[in-house]
Amino acid sequence: MEPVEIIEDGLLLRPWRETDADAVHRACQDPDIQRWLTVPRPYLPEHAHGFVTELSGRAWAQGTGAPLAVCDAATGELLGSSGLVVIDTARSGEIGYWTAPWARGRGVAVRAARAVARWSFDTLGLRRLVWQAEVGNHASRLVALRAGFRIEGGLRLADPPPGGRSDGWIGSLLPGEVSDPGSAGPAGPGTLAARRAAVFGRPQPILFATTKAGELRLRPMEEQDLDAVTETCRDPETARWTTVPTPYERADAQWYLGFSQGAWARGDAACCVIADPDDRYVGSVDLRLSPADPLVADVGFMTAPAARGRSYMPAALVALSAWGFTTLGLARIEWKANVGNTASRRVAEKAGFTFEGIVRSGVQHRSERLDAWAGALLAEDLT
Repeated sequence: MEPVEIIEDGLLLRPWRETDADAVHRACQDPDIQRWLTVPRPYLPEHAHGFVTELSGRAWAQGTGAPLAVCDAATGELLGSSGLVVIDTARSGEIGYWTAPWARGRGVAVRAARAVARWSFDTLGLRRLVWQAEVGNHASRLVALRAGFRIEGGLRLADPPPGGRSDGWIGSLLPGEVSDPGSAGPAGPGTLAARRAAVFGRPQPILFATTKAGELRLRPMEEQDLDAVTETCRDPETARWTTVPTPYERADAQWYLGFSQGAWARGDAACCVIADPDDRYVGSVDLRLSPADPLVADVGFMTAPAARGRSYMPAALVALSAWGFTTLGLARIEWKANVGNTASRRVAEKAGFTFEGIVRSGVQHRSERLDAWAGALLAEDLT
């Protein structure tokens, strides 16, 4: 397959040249590129030189890929990389891209992805483009959405980045679905999707709540919390009102640690440990986004037995809810508890939740459906 040049939307996409090696080496020192791509670590000058002089040319010659340098059409400055990392015999290809640190914030990856997609369909006659990324790479996901890709689900990665997650996202694009220049659809700048990609694309933040006993920290769960979580989940009251495994083993807490990290990476939830001024575990509170309504979330919480009655949980619930309204743009946060769980209801009402009634057979509790109390908090309730 003969290499091509594509000029579109202010960009020049062209074959790699030996003179690009220094810029490629400089770009690949970037922590984000090293975090999300499978580039060698450390990335040395010889790696860059081998890529631009050997690997890229071989892919074109063998017809297995179409790697392209992305440059400014007016100045020739190298801005990033885009192209097909795989072309298979079923007339399907996989797109890949990165943007140099000095070129970010200018829509380079989206414009280049559109150009590659149009060329792939119109010139190569491909029937489908596939996009894959490690779960948590919200920047790459946002580019794919803005280019017109439909995110279709998850898959286990065949070649995960070193030290990264083994699960990934996958999406596809068909002819006629490439977005038009200037149109980013529901994932454009300023949209809820863009806002949340910026939030969940960074490490989970630490939130703070003030109580009479001192300042609490709402932080991600850590290995040091496993024993305390195990003890809390073995407590009869925790087992009575929640669906934690019984008997509860330390391995269950280890599983939940991985689950909570994955929920943040996917952008599904913020699962927080509540730590006292000495950083000791005193409870957990989760804010889980609704898959049916992007403006709604629900909460779940439990308090360590030794910390009950100290008003820790209402303060933590207010702090997490306020963050959900201001940072995630939520309109409503819902609470449910089994009818009779007066401790949970007191926490919710102290945090400002309004009791809204009983939902018949509203929760699955182990092997049966039970009636549930339900309430909600709105953004204006905290003002």
